[in-house]
Amino acid sequence: MSISTTLINPKNVYGMISNQSIKFASRYENLALAEKLINQVSDTLHLPEDYYGNMLVAVTEAVNNAIQHGNKSNPDKNIEVIFRQEDNTLLFTVKDEGEGFDYENIPDPTDPVNIEKINGRGVFLMRNLADQVVFFENGKTVQLEFLLDSVMAQ
Repeated sequence: MSISTTLINPKNVYGMISNQSIKFASRYENLALAEKLINQVSDTLHLPEDYYGNMLVAVTEAVNNAIQHGNKSNPDKNIEVIFRQEDNTLLFTVKDEGEGFDYENIPDPTDPVNIEKINGRGVFLMRNLADQVVFFENGKTVQLEFLLDSVMAQ
């Protein structure tokens, strides 16, 4: 199993995590690496449990989709997860080596026709748990934004 972790300026002058990048093979057991990164961010920033939960579910859904749909569970293809903090915004970017997908025409999982389907909820969850979700490179890259303004006001 090939795992590479690159820390790029892991802490800024205020001791906050500013940039981190992890790259790993498309294997489901490697979801734990993304979870570890999210845990580190949450612990460092002392995030409330519900905010952490939203971030955990949204980012792991993005990684799961990258493994399953993007890279077709091919362990020879990699996933990269990049974390960056810009002021009061936490940005998680997930990249796969697949061909992309039509992210603008995803069936609504809340539609009664789709309720019984076992797939099709990942992007819905990401869009409902993150403050903003942006796709790039024909869907091969997704960026999840989490705003800290509401959390820091508590």
